[in-house]
Amino acid sequence: MYTIVTGAAGFIGANLVKALNERGVRRVIAVDNLTRADKFRNLVDCEIADYLDKQEFLERLLAGHFDGDVDAILHQGACSDTMESDGRYMMENNYRYSLGILDWCLDQEVPLLYASSAATYGGGRVFCEERVHEAPLNVYGYSKFLFDQIVRQRLTVNGSLSSQVVGFRYFNVYGPRESHKGRMASVAFHHYHQFRSEGKVRLFAGCDGHADGEQRRDFVFVDDVVRVNLFFLDHPEKSGIFNVGTGRAQTFNELAVANVNACRALAGAGPLPLAELVGQGLIEYIPFPADLRGRYQSFTEADLTKLRRVGYQAPFADVGEAVPRYVDWLNAHG
Repeated sequence: MYTIVTGAAGFIGANLVKALNERGVRRVIAVDNLTRADKFRNLVDCEIADYLDKQEFLERLLAGHFDGDVDAILHQGACSDTMESDGRYMMENNYRYSLGILDWCLDQEVPLLYASSAATYGGGRVFCEERVHEAPLNVYGYSKFLFDQIVRQRLTVNGSLSSQVVGFRYFNVYGPRESHKGRMASVAFHHYHQFRSEGKVRLFAGCDGHADGEQRRDFVFVDDVVRVNLFFLDHPEKSGIFNVGTGRAQTFNELAVANVNACRALAGAGPLPLAELVGQGLIEYIPFPADLRGRYQSFTEADLTKLRRVGYQAPFADVGEAVPRYVDWLNAHG
């Protein structure tokens, strides 16, 4: 029996493959699109049974080649570029592709754990897994939102599904194995490289009623995201759509302070408070980009009520704890 991970060479997918390996799972089929070939590096230290291109995989899956041979599908593959304007591509890649996998999993009674997104909430201030709070601001968010609606419809019509289906609304994930993402890599990743190359970190000036650098996001470390996935993999009786964040919004200033001080520690320098970092020019504020107005989430904070209710009780690391670990990893891996 195989465990299939789509988006396996990507950020969260590669961390899941590594975590499965650490559990002794080696019969992993990695599915991805390596048009961006540099993503292969994320799998170099992982053990897999086979690799398939994403299009070949779906064709073979729907043709019955994997019938009876799969323990679970961890579907992480998607176009996650929130600036992508090709709606036809986004809907085919994120929505229609996922629907094919969902139909197969329900037919074969195979657990499906898939990546949704906090982008489904758009510019709202309530981040609870209910339709009334969902209004995506871009086609990426809409592609994830629509698939979630199909899952909900199946649950509503049938009362229960023939197999486990779990959607994870990831908030702002950061951590190892994201360097291939370019401009869509996490803010923590960009802060590290800005400071190492320029000696300073740039943040947006105030917008949407927030002071300079005081926009707030729920920043969640990828190790915690992996643990949530594995919890549901271990509990196939649990289905639904769940937020995956820390449950605590933190400011971009907090994130930058943790990053700069971790970088300073690498050089043997002591930590400094925000005011001193700004005063010394180590953190600076730049005008808010015009092209992001109306398309930017200035505040996100996961409501973890549903996740806690189904039994996941592990704590989530905040930026003060996890960012220094990530900086050490980035430094060690060049």
